[in-house]
Amino acid sequence: MTGNKINTAVLQEMKKTGEKITMLTAYDALMASQIEESGIDMILVGDSVANVLLGYENTIPVTMDEMLHHCRAVTRAVKRAFVVGDMPFMSYQVSAGEAVRNAGRFLKEAGAEAVKLEGGSEVFDIIRKISGAGMPVMGHLGLTPQSIHKFGGYGLRGGSGKEAQKIIDDARGLEESGAFSIVLEKIPAELAGRITKALKIPTIGIGAGVECDGQVLVSHDMLGQFEKFKPKFSKRYAELAVITKKAYKQYIKEVKERKFPAEEHSY
Repeated sequence: MTGNKINTAVLQEMKKTGEKITMLTAYDALMASQIEESGIDMILVGDSVANVLLGYENTIPVTMDEMLHHCRAVTRAVKRAFVVGDMPFMSYQVSAGEAVRNAGRFLKEAGAEAVKLEGGSEVFDIIRKISGAGMPVMGHLGLTPQSIHKFGGYGLRGGSGKEAQKIIDDARGLEESGAFSIVLEKIPAELAGRITKALKIPTIGIGAGVECDGQVLVSHDMLGQFEKFKPKFSKRYAELAVITKKAYKQYIKEVKERKFPAEEHSY
């Protein structure tokens, strides 16, 4: 599909033909432009920006205004990839009306083409209202970071038969409610495969095995830039934190020793 503008119809066709969907997070124009040039299918402006860039302990504190700020930066740099804005905690839980208004802000003010929200049966009506207003909605099941205090940790979800069945039922319900795709996070690979086969809409896995229709990672994790923790499911394709800190130290050393700026850097 390289070269074609990605939209929900293209994503649906990719599931139908078996072409894997690629997705990464981005929070600024520079990273978004580099990811776009690499040929990515989807970019998620994730609420993970809270941990990765803003210094929060979890995703709960990040606000709508902060999410819109980062989403605008990303959409300025992207032409081909499909951009999804992550609805932050308490931007959709209070009422369906407020959820529709906040989803609309992502599309109208920030240039996103879809929104993502977490949850199962409790958000079915919200998804119906948002998608009914003409806005594509991506669901998110399994490990849902906005519910971290409810679950008490970032452990595997769907490990028990009862919990696995609820995730299956919720996935079917999200599809019936109008979701165009679902993120499956940190659930057993076998369970993710069953859900993927049962649904007509694409599944995007993160720590959910290879049978999902696509995969998403936090870019700062896969690049080795974020060092506070290393999720098992996030493969390190580079170790940029090591490289950048080495460069910072070399710069400091050269300035202290009067080696920089040298003659070639001076006027």
